[in-house]
This record gives sequence, structure tokens and C-alpha cells, in this order.
Amino acid sequence: MMHTGTGAHVVKEPQSTINYTETEGPILDPELRGNDAEGYILDVNQIGLNHFAKTAHDGQTVLIPQPSDASDDPLNWSQTRKHVVLAIVCACTFLPDYGSVTGAITLIPQAAEYGITPDEVNHSQSGNQFMVGAGGVVAVMLSAFFGRLPVLFWFMVIATATAAGQAGSHGYNGFFVPRVLNGFFAGAAQGSGLMFIKDMFFLHEHARKINIWQASVILSPYLGPLLASFMLTRLSWRWPFWIYTIETAGCLLAVVLWGDETFYDRRLPSEKQPLRQSHLLRLIGVEQWRSRHLRNGFGEAMMRALRTILRPVVLLANFYYMFTFAWVVGINATLALFLTSSYGFGPKQIGFFFFAPIVATILAEAIGLYLHDTLATIYIRRHRGRLEPEARLSVIYVALPSLLTGLVILGFALERKWHYMIAAVGWGMYVFGTMVVSVSISAYLLDAYPRESGEVGAWINFSRTAGGFIVAYLQVRWVAKTGALACFGSQAAVCAAVVPVVFVLQVFGKRLRMWEKRRFRTW
Repeated sequence: MMHTGTGAHVVKEPQSTINYTETEGPILDPELRGNDAEGYILDVNQIGLNHFAKTAHDGQTVLIPQPSDASDDPLNWSQTRKHVVLAIVCACTFLPDYGSVTGAITLIPQAAEYGITPDEVNHSQSGNQFMVGAGGVVAVMLSAFFGRLPVLFWFMVIATATAAGQAGSHGYNGFFVPRVLNGFFAGAAQGSGLMFIKDMFFLHEHARKINIWQASVILSPYLGPLLASFMLTRLSWRWPFWIYTIETAGCLLAVVLWGDETFYDRRLPSEKQPLRQSHLLRLIGVEQWRSRHLRNGFGEAMMRALRTILRPVVLLANFYYMFTFAWVVGINATLALFLTSSYGFGPKQIGFFFFAPIVATILAEAIGLYLHDTLATIYIRRHRGRLEPEARLSVIYVALPSLLTGLVILGFALERKWHYMIAAVGWGMYVFGTMVVSVSISAYLLDAYPRESGEVGAWINFSRTAGGFIVAYLQVRWVAKTGALACFGSQAAVCAAVVPVVFVLQVFGKRLRMWEKRRFRTW
């Protein structure tokens, strides 16, 4: 035996990269059979005898989906190659929110230069944030027809150009247009991250990889303002945007050098699989164009996302996520103004304050590497080796106290001018909770809809940014009218009010998915 790129052992079968275990009865492979509403059998001992199942290196965990024997199958890539592509996707995912919330720190000097109020300048940031979500949905639509890699590449090319455009702009209108367009094109990886994870990793690996990818989503809107705050102590407001441009160009270069096409249709026999000949031709989309007859037609590719969001389970999950995460975007976009008015903070103090959510995200990332898998393992043991997607939602109840308490503490601290460290703790608690919830919702929808991995990921991203777009517009005036305590207390109440949606999904989600299976088709 020897170790393979998938971390499994090879038993002497031709071209095999995974353990083969004799089993009886159907092997649960939802990618080949359709969205299976019956859950996943991950324990090989629960399947039976007389058929071959490919398992992980432990000889116990059934690999879902079952990989082909082809070396071009991304499931058979080496761990190094998989994680390089994942790192590139995470880096590109990091960019849009980093660049978007960087603008929250530059509002005041920009307003002074343009001769308008900071709230008016903030409209460009809100537009940018909304377009991040819209761009992700469009990127996934195009990827279903043109392929994953070329869409990411061309979107990153335009994102680099528009990033430079906003940094070198003159006048508010000259800044507003590239700012909004940059959100649209920079959002490609943020909308399609689940799609890349599904293409390269097995089901039992999903939660950990989503946890890594979501950390780049959650961490980015705090690192941007942190660095921008320190830059503004000595440099023009344009410098944070030039740094963002350099970072975007670096990610584009990484896509060019090490990115690769991850779509692989295992329904096709090996002799019909399109040949991978040239990295350059895959990068710009020529190879994918030549094999377009093997994938969705253009109209079907465009309709997949619309059909996916019409599914009741997807709608309910996104409804819950929108009203839980939207406040994150609103806080990120406006907190610098509140810290200035409540504590008299300057750019340097604001920069240090952003360490609180960064630490919270890192803690949630570290704990999440084990928390999600531990709860899933407990569920599998109690249910005879079977994992239902709804099991992924239980962790939300663990995050709920942190979510609600954090928002309330932040409201009290800003309203009554408590010590700024109390405000930092409240903010960190809320961010910690949102990180845990984000991984839970993403893993749930990916497990429930493996064929629509790109579409469910894009809608999760859209619900996050669309809710944040609305809140960012209202937050400053909301606090001015009602006070911080009433504002953030109301947000905590909304977070609590939508928790029954999670309970509904846990109890009725499986039945809803079985009903959907008879009425929806998106392949």
C-alpha cells in the first residue's frame, strides 16, 4: 500500500487512488443519483457487502462523491494542488470586503475633499457592498457555461483595473463608478467559493474547508479598516486603495500561475472527457468553450441560480442568514463614525479597535476546525453511520448566546459611553457568533444541494451583502434617531426572532427537500 493525494491508501486495483471496500446494495453517491433527500451514509459498515465502495485512508469513511479513476479528476489531485487552489480562492474571496470596508475609514477625508457629508460618501460603499453579492451570482451563472477558471480570471482582470480606477479617481463621481464596478467583479470568488470546495474535496472534508474559506470572508472587512487607519495617520486617503489595488493584482497573478479548472463531470465516460492540454487555453476559456456541448446550455446555466433560490429550503436558510449577518456589514461600514463621536477616536485608535473582531474571527476559526466536525461525528454515531444535512444546523444554538449578547453589549457601551474595551468585547462576541453561523449555513446548503454548490454559495453571499447594503444606508440615521442602545438592541431582537426558522428547517427540512426533489431540477 501507499499514500495517495487524497490521503487514502491504494489497494491493488487498476488506476485506483482510494481504498476499495466490498459492499452490498446502492452506494450513496448523490452527485450521480441526484440530490438525495435520504442523507449520506458515511460509515462503510452500514452499507453491506458485495459491491466496491471507495473509502478514505481509515477504511471506514465512504468517500462522497465517489471519485473516478482519472488523474484529471480534482478529487484525485494531490493535497498540495488542492490546497494551493483553495488558497487562491480564499485570497480572491478576501478582497471585496477588504476593499469595501476600507472606505469606511476614508469617509471623513474624502468628504472634506469632495465637499459633501461622510454619509453621502458612504453611499459609494453601500453600492460597492451590494454589487459584491450581485457579482457573485452572475459569476456562478457564467461559470456553469464557460467554466470556473476563465470566469474567475476575467473577473479578476476587471477587478484590478477598477481598483486602480478608484484609487486614482478625481471627484466623487469619478470615484463612485469604479468603486461600484469593483465590487461586482471582485465578488466572483466570494460567490463561487463553495463551488470550488465541492469540486475538490469530499463531503467529510467540507466543514473544515468551508471554515477556512469563511474565515477569509469574515476577517477581510476588519483587516482593511485596520490597515487603512494606520495609513491615514501619515498618508493620503488614496493610499489604502492603492494598496488594495496591489493586493488585487497579486491575486490575479496567483490565478494566472497556479489556478486551474476544477469542474469535472463524472457522469461522462473517460473516453468522452475533454482533454486538458494547455494551462493558458484553460485560463482564458478556450478549452472550456470547445467542450461547451458537454455542459449546461447558456440558457440553462443562467436559469440554474433562479431555480435554486425558488427552493423553499434555500429561501428559508437565506432568510435566516440575511437577518443574522446584515448587522455585521452595517457595523463595519459605520462604526468608525460612532467611535469618533462617542470616544473621540482618531485613525490610529480606530485601527487598534479593529483588533477585537480579528481576534474573535481567529478564535472562531480555530474552534470551528473541530466544533463542526465533532457535532457531525456525534450525529453519525447516533444515527447508524448516516449524516443528514440538517445536522449541520445544531451548532447555531451554540453561537446564539454570543450573537445576542454581543449586540446588546455594543449598544449599551456606545449609548452610555462605557469603556471602549467593553464595546470591543461586545463587538468581538457578535463577530464570533456570525463566523460559526456562516460555516453552519454554508455546510448545510452544500450538503443538501451538492449539484447546486455554486448557486447556493452565491445566494448565501448575496443575502449577506444585500442585507448589509440596506443596513449600511440606515445605520447612521437609525442611531442618530433612536440611540445606539435601541438600534443594536433591535438588531439583537431580530436575530432572536428569526431563530425559529432554524428549528423549522431541522424539523421539516428533509420533508421539504423530498418535496423539492419531485418538482425542481437544476442539472
